[in-house]
Amino acid sequence: MKIREFMQRNYKHFNAAVCVDASEGWIKLLEEGGKMMVTLAGAMSTAELGISLAEMIRNDKVHAISCTGANLEEDIFNLVAHNHYERVPHYRSLTKEDEMALLKKGMNRVTDTCIPEDHAIRAMEHEMLELWQEADREGKSYFPYEFMYKLLKSGKLEGKYQIDPKDSWLLAAMEKNLPIITPGWEDSTLANIFVSHVISKDLSRYSIVKSGTEQMGLMIDWYKKTAPGHPIGFFQIGGGIAGDFPICVVPLIRQDLQEDYPLWSYFCQISDSTTSFGSYSGAVPNEKITWGKISIETPSYIIESDASIVAPLVFNYVLDR
Repeated sequence: MKIREFMQRNYKHFNAAVCVDASEGWIKLLEEGGKMMVTLAGAMSTAELGISLAEMIRNDKVHAISCTGANLEEDIFNLVAHNHYERVPHYRSLTKEDEMALLKKGMNRVTDTCIPEDHAIRAMEHEMLELWQEADREGKSYFPYEFMYKLLKSGKLEGKYQIDPKDSWLLAAMEKNLPIITPGWEDSTLANIFVSHVISKDLSRYSIVKSGTEQMGLMIDWYKKTAPGHPIGFFQIGGGIAGDFPICVVPLIRQDLQEDYPLWSYFCQISDSTTSFGSYSGAVPNEKITWGKISIETPSYIIESDASIVAPLVFNYVLDR
């Protein structure tokens, strides 16, 4: 039985039913010639969401991505260092002494998974520093994702892959030349490393990596180029800046630039955040109407569940696997 058939048969109510509704809405958007932006908060790359997300990208179900700097880099960390990762299924019962032991082993814990400092982070530091220094010498600046694409296209990592490259969403995005917005890139491991090299004079300027405001400019360019003739959807995994930053492109264009472009034509969020005072991550979709992001007619869904469980189901439903 296909996943789509299984979900249609079993997912009849509550959050389960919304999974089906949101998936059907995604399919309808694409059938109408629409494009979809997916946003990734949390540590979805370390959760190996690439196994299903890469297929979505290859099959033209996803057309742009917004993600945290952590998700951008951690897909490559997993690509080249997967064999050195360590899973800690009993993470809930770890003592402070257990955590210190992991630190001494060079294992950086993300919930139940530890990223190896040497084989992932420090290995990537060497590769990225060469790219940053090359751009510095040439007086050029690039977006964070463009540096990642340069590294993947160089072929330097091909002999080091430790997972099936088909399971890397970043490789799939590079092959499709998808734009990737990384708001708050500064809050990532490689960004911290980048700053350290500017301070230590290995790099001469911070502007080697383009700023967040320049990324908003990129987002505007993509939206204005795509919107004519293509309704654009927004599928948000988690909350925070990965979602809040790109969704604001619509009121920016309409209210600040005073240009007539359509609102988002589909909205769905997978959220584990409860509705509370002032919380964007926990805000119901209707709040976005007041900010000029979606309309009364925009199909809107919120799935209150664990994204590591729900997102692969939705993706495979859309793929009709």
